Amino acid sequence: MRVGIYPGSFDPITLGHLDVIKRSAKLMDELIIGVLQNSSKVPLFSAEERVKLIEKVVSDIPNVKVEAFDGLTVDFAKKRNATVIVRGLRAITDFEYELTIAQTNHKLDEDIDTMFLTTSVEYSYLSSSIVKEIASYGGDISKFVPESIVDLVRDKYKIRRSE
Repeated sequence: MRVGIYPGSFDPITLGHLDVIKRSAKLMDELIIGVLQNSSKVPLFSAEERVKLIEKVVSDIPNVKVEAFDGLTVDFAKKRNATVIVRGLRAITDFEYELTIAQTNHKLDEDIDTMFLTTSVEYSYLSSSIVKEIASYGGDISKFVPESIVDLVRDKYKIRRSE
């Protein structure tokens, strides 16, 4: 059984992420979306909230699971019997960074390989950071995130502004 991990912050999940999830799920028997609890970032949504958002968005893809994790991605992959780490590439600058991480992960565990998927052209510019920037100013994010979470992202910013 081929098990893959697609790790990331997903804060929030974008249509670009969803594109990579759908495409990589077709290549795996099981795909686990690993929601990273990154101590160096201050997320908009907690790890638990991000897991719930992603579960909502991928509920129609039967071989996809969503879990939060912290620590090294290769350790998470080993615990889940995954042999593939999936990474999306938007531009050459992503490749340079991701290649270094992939080589390091392979050095840490030679049984785990990284598979790169280039994002579909219509999402090549898209990032969670861009979505958060637009949402923070009350802009329309409906072209960037799944429809089912648009209001949840907007509401998060309304809560933050009222605090």
